[in-house]
Amino acid sequence: MTDQLTLDLPEPVVGPAVEPLAPGAMVLRGFALSHAGAVLADVERVAAAAPFRHLVTPGGFRMSVAMTNCGTLGWVSDTTGYRYSELDPDTGRRWPAMPASLLRLASAASERAGFGPLRPEACLVNRYAPGARLTLHQDRDELELSAPIVSVSLGLPAVFLLGGLTRKERPQPVPVRHGDVVVWGGPSRLRFHGVRVLPEGHHPATGRCRINLTFRTVLGLRARS
Repeated sequence: MTDQLTLDLPEPVVGPAVEPLAPGAMVLRGFALSHAGAVLADVERVAAAAPFRHLVTPGGFRMSVAMTNCGTLGWVSDTTGYRYSELDPDTGRRWPAMPASLLRLASAASERAGFGPLRPEACLVNRYAPGARLTLHQDRDELELSAPIVSVSLGLPAVFLLGGLTRKERPQPVPVRHGDVVVWGGPSRLRFHGVRVLPEGHHPATGRCRINLTFRTVLGLRARS
């Protein structure tokens, strides 16, 4: 049973344990690797309850990345805007609960990055097929900005783009591989970021796709007061 697994801090496989990118932003190389199997199994269960879908932006464009959510809140988009919702708009039901394996991984990564334990209300699960990309944007729909963003890469390698605090600053390309975790918070919390077009490939853990888990603390202390 996945919930009975104990998530020990995994050792990095390639490169330094912590690769700094900017003040408050870093890559934890291979941090999720030793528990990727359990996490991916839980992602399958989440997707069975709340299937992947391609959201539409407020401008009417279909996103190339397929996504779903787990946790008490899920991030959604349509022609009326971006927002968090307690209910899956496709089913009218609550999002699947966040599996313990995902929550433990997110909190452990946050602590390893120096931010302390994390209690995210939302985990965005993104599925990138070859040709999919994520344009530069800020994660600013959250009321709680003191907590970091934790982003876990599984499957096909990709190039994460870490920009500055304005859209005009040229983004830094950051190669991410299976098991890498990017964390950004503090002075980097509102940096623009994105993902380059995913090239063709096959990974033994995920096949012809990349799975990305993005953990967000939306309400933080407001939800617990």
